[in-house]
Amino acid sequence: MMYFWHYVFMVFPTCLGAWEFPRQPGFVPGQKPMLGIHDNVDIVTNSQFNGLTTYANLPYLNCLSDDETEGKKYDIAILGAPFDTGVTARPGARYGPRGIRIGSERQGADMAWSVYTGRNPLKSWATIVDCGDVPLTWLDNNVALAQLDKAHTVVSGRKASNTSYSTHPRIITLGGDHTTTLSALRSTYKRWGAVSVIHFDSHIDTWDPAVLGGGISDYAGLNHGTFLHIAHEEGLIRNTSVHAGIRAPLVRRKGDMRNDVRCGFSTVKARDLDKIGTAGIISQIKERVGDSKVYISVDIDVLDPAFAPATGTPEPGGWSSRELLTILDGLNGLNIVGGDVVEVSPIYDTSGLTTALAAAEIVLSLVELMVENPVSH
Repeated sequence: MMYFWHYVFMVFPTCLGAWEFPRQPGFVPGQKPMLGIHDNVDIVTNSQFNGLTTYANLPYLNCLSDDETEGKKYDIAILGAPFDTGVTARPGARYGPRGIRIGSERQGADMAWSVYTGRNPLKSWATIVDCGDVPLTWLDNNVALAQLDKAHTVVSGRKASNTSYSTHPRIITLGGDHTTTLSALRSTYKRWGAVSVIHFDSHIDTWDPAVLGGGISDYAGLNHGTFLHIAHEEGLIRNTSVHAGIRAPLVRRKGDMRNDVRCGFSTVKARDLDKIGTAGIISQIKERVGDSKVYISVDIDVLDPAFAPATGTPEPGGWSSRELLTILDGLNGLNIVGGDVVEVSPIYDTSGLTTALAAAEIVLSLVELMVENPVSH
């Protein structure tokens, strides 16, 4: 033991001295020293984690209030629709708007330059705001959807900030289950007329209510699998609409697709990507919708469950997040008057927020498409 302590004294002579606070580190010329509490430090800006959680750290504006929007105009509005009582499988999408916003925390105007397009949609001509969520009742679907109809009408009915580009603001909705898209389509019809719907989904969602839900009651006939059928019946959409990523099974062997064609849709199946690639998918979509006004609706279950497990009706065999983002970028130039990302159910997500991160990036792609191609009447 004596030899041990002799070794310690020889090799580590300073370890037996009085304990001292570490000395201030040295700094190279031009480097700022460590700041203290009395120094002039900024505690207001430059953090993506402070304040209210808005999409991509955008400014919050209560777009539903006449008083709060007085003198405050916008060109693109992010609007949450926390509704999930139109689902046929797992609920939870009422928490989707919050989940997508959390997934977008790392995004912001100073960090949104795309390495693919070289563009930053958050630093352009458009004033973009997050309007928060529409206050929807969870007890009555009829009342909730009436509330959402009115909210879309109010938000899209205000005068745009930059009227040299557009008279009315455009809305990107954060769902919510896919039933919420019907309210958005009713709103876009009032402002822009009938639209071609580009519908990214694993399911067709044009089921006749008599087949899906309507056999129970008229109330049940409006749900996330029938809303496009109803949109067609109301004259909201054109016969130049298109599904992309379809792979889910049908209820009727032939009748469902016959009705789908009647509702104005052509179909790009998920496995078509294996044959024609993303460029072929982009070409088919663009050829289908032409120069019409377009609404893009993205059900997160268009992605394979490996990339988006947090959804109500996951279907194996879907696209990757990279493939979908590539296709969306390829739609630049279309006349997009509205869009949404729906069916995100955060309770089923991974601890790494796999689905929320993908959904947030998809929303940013929709914002970029709108910014790059303003649409006037």
